[in-house]
Formats: sequence, C-alpha cells, structure tokens
Amino acid sequence: METLAGKLEKGYIWLSVIVLVAFIAAITYSSVVLAIVVPGNDGQIVPKPGETLFAAVTRTKPFDQPGVRQTGPGTYDVVILGQAWMFNPGAIELPVGAEVTFLGTSIDIDHGLYIPGTTVNIMLLPGQIAKQKYRFTRPGEYRMICHEYCGMLHHQMTGTLTVK
Repeated sequence: METLAGKLEKGYIWLSVIVLVAFIAAITYSSVVLAIVVPGNDGQIVPKPGETLFAAVTRTKPFDQPGVRQTGPGTYDVVILGQAWMFNPGAIELPVGAEVTFLGTSIDIDHGLYIPGTTVNIMLLPGQIAKQKYRFTRPGEYRMICHEYCGMLHHQMTGTLTVK
C-alpha cells in the first residue's frame, strides 16, 4: 500500500512533466506557427572596428535619411531615430488611412516610441532595428513620447505626428 508521501511525490512529478511539456509546446508553437524568433544580425546595425554606433547607423539605409517615404498607394515607411532627448524627425505628417511601417533604432542609449491612442509602442535600442505596422484611420495630432527613461531631459523627448 502506497503512503500519502508517495502519492504526493508522484503527483508533483506528473505536474512537473505536464508543465514542462506545456512550455515546450508553447515555445514550439510561437516559433513555428507565429514565426517569433530571436533577433539575429539581420535586425542589427553592427559598427565596423573603430567606428562609432552613430556613424554605423547614419551610413546604413534607410537610417541615413530619417523621415517619411511613400512605398505604395496608401502605404508609408516612417524611419525614425531616437537620440539624446529627441526624435529624428520630430514632426511627421501622414494622410488619413495611411498604412505605416515604423522602422526605428537608437544611436546612443535605450529610448522608446509610444504614440498614445494607438498600438504603436516600440523599444528603440542602440543599433537594433525595430519594426511595427499601424493604420491611422482618424485625423488629428498625435504625440510621440519616449517611454524609456533616457537621462535628465527624458521628459522633453517628444514629437508630433499629424494625420490629415
């Protein structure tokens, strides 16, 4: 006859096996079905030996010319740089209904790009290329806010995105 301790031990072992299988299934599902992968060098701007990150980012397309580019009918790329207490560009203008792909990175330290009233919320990490899509369906002026503390003038790191 099995003791209570033995039954509890078997129960905990089975619980551990079930949790382990669930974690493995979740990781497999996210990588195979959802195509979530760890960023590789494709999403990074790597400086050459002796080169600063600023120089590497500003020589890399499309970050060599930050701003808005129309990529097709109603589709736009917004290339944005986070740097010491400012966004480059600091003012963006888009038409209503624009399907926008934000491409961003930082040239110095960690920054963030948050646009209240939308789902745009991007971490701008030094040399790491971040990408997010959003469709602007309502006209108005949206604020761009840095949501990652970046130093003593962090509170002034804002910009505007106008949808007409």
